[in-house]
Amino acid sequence: MPGEDVDDTFKILIATDIHLGYGEKDAIRGNDSLVAFEEILDNGKKHDVDFILLGGDLFHENKPSRKILHGCLALLRKYCMGDKPIQYEFLSDQSVDFSHCQFPILNHEDQNLNVATPVLSIHGNHDDPTGQGNLCALDLLHTAGFVNYFGKTTSLEKIEISPLLLQKGSTKMALYGLGSIRDERLHRMFLHKNVSMLRPKEDKDDWFNMFVIHQNRAKHGATNYIPEQFLDDFLDLVIWGHEHECRIDPEWNGIQNFYVSQPGSSIATSLSEGETAKKHIGLLQVKGKDFKMTKIPLETVRHLYGSI
Repeated sequence: MPGEDVDDTFKILIATDIHLGYGEKDAIRGNDSLVAFEEILDNGKKHDVDFILLGGDLFHENKPSRKILHGCLALLRKYCMGDKPIQYEFLSDQSVDFSHCQFPILNHEDQNLNVATPVLSIHGNHDDPTGQGNLCALDLLHTAGFVNYFGKTTSLEKIEISPLLLQKGSTKMALYGLGSIRDERLHRMFLHKNVSMLRPKEDKDDWFNMFVIHQNRAKHGATNYIPEQFLDDFLDLVIWGHEHECRIDPEWNGIQNFYVSQPGSSIATSLSEGETAKKHIGLLQVKGKDFKMTKIPLETVRHLYGSI
């Protein structure tokens, strides 16, 4: 449990698989995803977090409707813009971290924007980059200055994951992100040692290393998933998106010596047993190399019952 010294403690709201736009044409459930998203952003504001971290599939479709895109932008503007001071420093090279973006800069460091609660997000398999320009909806949100989109890779042969380096007081955080890639391809790249995670050059052991990923965690075939053992053992915490079952309480991997937190989806998108569990988001506190994950139940989510 990190101490109460707020000057040295990161407070981060963790959520994933919000699936904005799921069932939007349904007369009853059409706005459920937007309602859940508003509850998430409201929690970020109430808990006065340093930033919100999203683990992919913010949108249910690669090309969200104008209604959903408008609703998303309106909520981000309502809850995340403002003149609240940012309490942490960004230390790494933004031109490298956001090289895939037309504006390679964090929104809260852009002098043209007033951002109170930054949102950082990777893409998922539903809202991944495609087509001309290899763009996705998150590219639009980043260009508009509402979301900081990271973890995008364009190489099909070799991936180098460079961390976002953040510091709050004496606490240093290296935040790694990798947007969704077809599991078979990424599995093969890991086997061939073509995925590497770059580490800070100085004081490597002083950093809290966190990785957000959006892939199959459960085994669906010989190569249709990413084993936890593929990930580097210097990591402290892995935030695992894509899997919809809520297993947000950190689980210890005794082989790799890191914890894995699987927040699960924010709304139910299928009639499966994993979707019947109560939906949660997480309030992550990090001080030094210590962390605590406090799960927050989502109260507006329509519950899916496993049996009648």
